[in-house]
Amino acid sequence: MKLPERHGVRSGAMALLLLAQWLLASQAWAHESRPAYLEIKEAAANQFSVLWRTPVLAGNQLLVKLKLPDGVTDLQPEVIQQLADSRVERRWIDAGPDGLAGKRIEFVGLQFTITDVLARIEFLDGRELTMMARPSQPWVRFSGSQTSFEVAATYIKEGIRHIGLGFDHLLFVFALLLIVKGGWMLVKTITAFTVAHSITLALATLGVLQPPPRPPIEAAIALSILFLAVEVLRDQRGETSFTIRNPWIVAFIFGLLHGFGFSSVMIDAGLPRSELPLALFSFNVGVEIGQLIFVAVVVAVVALCRRLRVEWPHWSLQVPVYVVGTLGAFWSVRGVVQMFGMVS
Repeated sequence: MKLPERHGVRSGAMALLLLAQWLLASQAWAHESRPAYLEIKEAAANQFSVLWRTPVLAGNQLLVKLKLPDGVTDLQPEVIQQLADSRVERRWIDAGPDGLAGKRIEFVGLQFTITDVLARIEFLDGRELTMMARPSQPWVRFSGSQTSFEVAATYIKEGIRHIGLGFDHLLFVFALLLIVKGGWMLVKTITAFTVAHSITLALATLGVLQPPPRPPIEAAIALSILFLAVEVLRDQRGETSFTIRNPWIVAFIFGLLHGFGFSSVMIDAGLPRSELPLALFSFNVGVEIGQLIFVAVVVAVVALCRRLRVEWPHWSLQVPVYVVGTLGAFWSVRGVVQMFGMVS
């Protein structure tokens, strides 16, 4: 990523600045990316337990309502539990003589959000189906059987979407690209980050490690971004440090931290143990695909700017790192404030 020609550096810096501005503009709705979760289990013939969990986003309840098919009746009054990060509804329903197979379950209001709904159903005959509802299709219909490939595809798509909206993670990768010198070092650094966050993602999701609460993790991830911004400035001034000489080691260390951030999506979904290995692997594959797409886009934009030989003002060299540092500082302060309960 370090470009020897002066105009190449300037054009590359401006290209990275444009990407940083996109990250900044998109942060306003980034935290709405946490999925809602619907779990339906058949306990007796055509009688089901229903768990409907919607996330609390920036202190606000996600305004998405569960609409079951016509003919469904409640066997018991619903129980509502308000948690710090979500609202949980539990119901016991009778689906009538035809059951739920082939019927449409709707999520009213989902079309006005950027949130997905991960929906699972378990039938008495042993079938387990997993589907994803999206704003473009705010409903699911459970029918037939589902292959492992279809389940894997669902979680791969969710992994790609999560990293696409995980602007703090992308900004960290962005900062790594600013400090890495040479193609081989870039490969080592991205690989180290990938291996590290895959380790903690797996350990936290499988219950081997208990991840810290969300606010401390988000604050720590933000501090890692701020730390890298300072190191990039040091590099631009001709100084050196352990990070500048060995970015792959720093990427590995901070990658362990970022893995806890990724795991929050899997844990929030409340997935059953029987599905976790495939879901975890597929989700991680999706995250890596999304991350590699992001790196490829950055490298391609920089290469294009070098080819066009666009001249930018000298001050543009430092604008990207100041954008990165400002975002890292803002998210750090916000995370610390949330940790101490000073805001919702």
